[in-house]
Amino acid sequence: MFVTDSVSVFAEGTFEEQIQELVEYTTRGRPDDERTSVLQSFKNTVGIEGDEKPAEIDIDRRRSALKLVLDNTKGVGEGTEQEIEGFFNLLFSHLFTLWPNPSPEISQHVTSLLSVLSASPSEQSLVKYRVLSNLFNATPRTSALRPPIYTILLQLAVSNGQLDIVPFSKPDIEQYLKEWNVSDEEKSQFLRFIVDILVQSGRPDTAYEYRLMYAQSLPPSSELRLSAAVDAIAAALRQPKVFNFEPLCKLEAVIAAKDHELFPLLQIFLDSGFPELKTWADNNAAILDAYDFDRSELERKIRLLAFSSLAFDYIGRDLPYSQIASTLQVSPPEVEKWSIDVIRAGLVSGKLSQANQTLHVVRSSARKFEREQWEALEKRLLAWKTGLASVIEVVANTQGLGSVGDITEAIKGEQGTQVESTA
Repeated sequence: MFVTDSVSVFAEGTFEEQIQELVEYTTRGRPDDERTSVLQSFKNTVGIEGDEKPAEIDIDRRRSALKLVLDNTKGVGEGTEQEIEGFFNLLFSHLFTLWPNPSPEISQHVTSLLSVLSASPSEQSLVKYRVLSNLFNATPRTSALRPPIYTILLQLAVSNGQLDIVPFSKPDIEQYLKEWNVSDEEKSQFLRFIVDILVQSGRPDTAYEYRLMYAQSLPPSSELRLSAAVDAIAAALRQPKVFNFEPLCKLEAVIAAKDHELFPLLQIFLDSGFPELKTWADNNAAILDAYDFDRSELERKIRLLAFSSLAFDYIGRDLPYSQIASTLQVSPPEVEKWSIDVIRAGLVSGKLSQANQTLHVVRSSARKFEREQWEALEKRLLAWKTGLASVIEVVANTQGLGSVGDITEAIKGEQGTQVESTA
């Protein structure tokens, strides 16, 4: 929706004529005496008497005239969607022309308009999305007005169950936070708001990404830092699709929470397996209840993670069913079910062989990538290098070239012949 950073307004007529149109729009549907009173106030403000047109009026009178419009804007108005959008676009244009941004006056007027738009009937939500989007784009990228505008827009979408109509992404939010000229505390509050609306909209997996951003945004002195870190840990453990715990464990806010009762459980999911989880869960039933953890879901997740860690050591090789059953502490008949689950989760890629009772591992995810994983990767690369050298040797001997050096020289000679032929 936010495809531009400015809104073009092409309006005909003088300032007085444009403002009069705005005043007339705001008084549609009102009693005649009230409508007449507002129009007379406008004429008095700009100095119109009868049919006489005034000379160019000064900035103060222009502001007074526009303020009259703002004070009488009680809703989106009675008009077609095109008229409503046109009214507000012209209003925004004059608003940002007559007052500097930032300024207390423009902040006050925008806040008032946001209240008016929020209170308008829900059946006018589509045109309100466009009006708010235009207001957002009409404000400078660094403006402190953008966060409240964006907040109202998202609140409107969530209240109507239409969050998809206001697309946003993590890169968008990160860019906005870099641009907005607001305090770090306000940026943290905005991230907390994003988490809340995503949870409210039934998107806990997406909310988890913003939980990490929110926890990291809080300074060490913040009283909210520990609770934010704990919420992020609990969400990571609770969400069935969150398997990568390394980014979470690297957050300073989470590291600072190492003495919290949930931290040992997080360490199990980062380093250990099913036996360790079972022991912890047996001894900490009260903690499971306090954080609304489903033990069966935790056991399922730890088994999948243990499976991927085991498979990481067997990339390019056959992993016996018996080894899988032992690591996951399941019966042999259940191995194929767990193999299918871990492949569906995207943690492992491979091919099952019922005849050989093995899983040939093609790819597997490591729970963390530290020295041990780098050493395993180095050994695997060296093995591949040796294997490729053997293949080249076999090809060279088959062609009667005698050595790897000979086949290399032959390749170079062939390339030289092609270049010479081309020339």
